[in-house]
Amino acid sequence: MMNMTDVVDDLSADREFLPAYLETGLLGTEDYLYYVPWMQATYIMAARNEALDYLPEGADVNALTWDQFAEWCQALLDETGGPKCGVPHPGLFHRFLEGFLWPSYTGGMVTKFKSPEAVEMLEWARDSLWPTMHPQSISYEFMQEPLQSGEVWVAFDHVARLIEALNADPENYTAFPAPAGPAGRGYMPVIVGLGVPNDAPNPEAAVALIDYLTQPETQAKVLRDLAFFPVVSGVDASDLPGGVALEAAAVEATVNAEDAVPALLPVGLGARGGEINEIFRAAFDRVVIDGEDAATVLEEEAANLQALLDDTGAPCWAPDPASDGPCQVE
Repeated sequence: MMNMTDVVDDLSADREFLPAYLETGLLGTEDYLYYVPWMQATYIMAARNEALDYLPEGADVNALTWDQFAEWCQALLDETGGPKCGVPHPGLFHRFLEGFLWPSYTGGMVTKFKSPEAVEMLEWARDSLWPTMHPQSISYEFMQEPLQSGEVWVAFDHVARLIEALNADPENYTAFPAPAGPAGRGYMPVIVGLGVPNDAPNPEAAVALIDYLTQPETQAKVLRDLAFFPVVSGVDASDLPGGVALEAAAVEATVNAEDAVPALLPVGLGARGGEINEIFRAAFDRVVIDGEDAATVLEEEAANLQALLDDTGAPCWAPDPASDGPCQVE
């Protein structure tokens, strides 16, 4: 693939790429940009507006910490007569763990998998977070349905799995970034990038297409019609469907947060990519749901994780630092 660094330098004369997305195109290198980011999706929080009355005093819904989130969910439980927070445990919950909890508490995904910070995080989830979740979280695959029914007032999920609720009644909802932990505001962008092979027959035309697709006006069309989100600043979001506008604001607040910690989808595992998801799920379920000792469980599951990395040869990916050879669990 061509190094797209000079292309981005030229394009940046009249548009501003979000630095976190540009960095992912380096694929662990310092100066070889394999792709130009084009569009992205991610995971956010959504709440029915009546839930906002129960926020902890002084809390900013766009800059919550995980402790404040647990306090909020506890207040909802105590003051409304039942649990009102939910997560999609049978759905994309592994992304919640890989891209949000682990990075927010440890600053990493793989290297810090069994760190003292990870032990503390799982103990907090067991003692403070999970008891406030709606019991039906173990059966929710998409969170838009329980939000619409009012069974849940506050939820985490992928933007595509919340959009029906938000578009159906945008005046009744607030969308916002996932909370932050001691290491920052972990989040998982799913990025679509544009690159050019070295043997492309017409690289100039390819670059011209990339120019067009990354213009703020084109990014606005993609956002409005496809609900995939911009990777450049200055995109006009004034004529979006109501739910898309809510999600767009939440995504923008997420990626522009000063404490943002982008965590990429696990890469380099080939056909065994699903195994890492099961390892993260097993660690959470064994400690938080089944009550096993956190340090013991993380040590055991870390051995499974390291064996997977060694077998596949997968090097580290963000937020973990680049590695020579298979990524290592510290």
